[in-house]
Amino acid sequence: MSRAGRTKVVVDTDIGTDPDDCLALAYLALHPDCDLLGVTIVTGGVEKRAAIAEVLLRVCGRSDVPIHLGRREPLLKGDGQPDVQSYEFVQPLDHRVEWPENTAVDFLRQTIRDNAGEVVLLTIGPLSNVGTLFALDPELPSLCRDIVSMAGTFFNPESHLEWNMLCDETATAIMLKTPRPRHWFVGLDVTRPCTLWTEDVEKRIYKDLGDLGALIQTIGDWWLKKKQRFTFHDPLAAAVIFQPDLCKWRRGRVVLDPNDGATGFDEGKGDDIVAYDVDPDAFFAHFFAVIKNADQAE
Repeated sequence: MSRAGRTKVVVDTDIGTDPDDCLALAYLALHPDCDLLGVTIVTGGVEKRAAIAEVLLRVCGRSDVPIHLGRREPLLKGDGQPDVQSYEFVQPLDHRVEWPENTAVDFLRQTIRDNAGEVVLLTIGPLSNVGTLFALDPELPSLCRDIVSMAGTFFNPESHLEWNMLCDETATAIMLKTPRPRHWFVGLDVTRPCTLWTEDVEKRIYKDLGDLGALIQTIGDWWLKKKQRFTFHDPLAAAVIFQPDLCKWRRGRVVLDPNDGATGFDEGKGDDIVAYDVDPDAFFAHFFAVIKNADQAE
């Protein structure tokens, strides 16, 4: 199937815990203007995370999308994210068990170089794969059309700690020290308003989205029962690739505190583009328009 004229995207994800990774991947797989070139998996039980991505893509009719395993451990220090809580709910379903190890970085490097200036690199997990990639090939960020990250928290006076930046601080530091001409950050303080509570999740996702909704329920209902909500952190980061006006943005420099892993933002001192506000109603209207209008049958 030809995908001429569509936006080329590769996504690096730690799918398998918070269901927002699943929702973001479904959005990308079903978006009519997205040419999803591949999915790379990061941190912990990457083969289990890959299985979840495989099952989800199959339900979305996108078994053609390649999946590559990346780093299991942080580069230098930290515990990483070994647990893949959602896998137990996917384990009874048909899925691939054996995967080649550590193909993610080579895949990202080759794909971006083969499509120089055209690929959006979306990062929605810890940055171990991305830090490794940029250390091996520091020119690579300049060959991306854009980099978009669900990472950091920048305008919350109570806390500047966020998991994706904190999990592998060495990889995060490598990424931030590598020149990146167009890097968009969607932080935790901006994604939190994009939340659906139990009643809306059960109706708008579980009930209204057919086979996809049923799979999201299978994968993510344990989370809903625990948290009483789905917050669309990663789907918002995916959505701004196609509709950046869902957020308001400021330019500056994203920094990482080497002492505690807190993220900071020096406005006006760099080229990073950081979201500081969001229209949640517009986001949900856009997200569900994409998901519900797509043909979910393979």
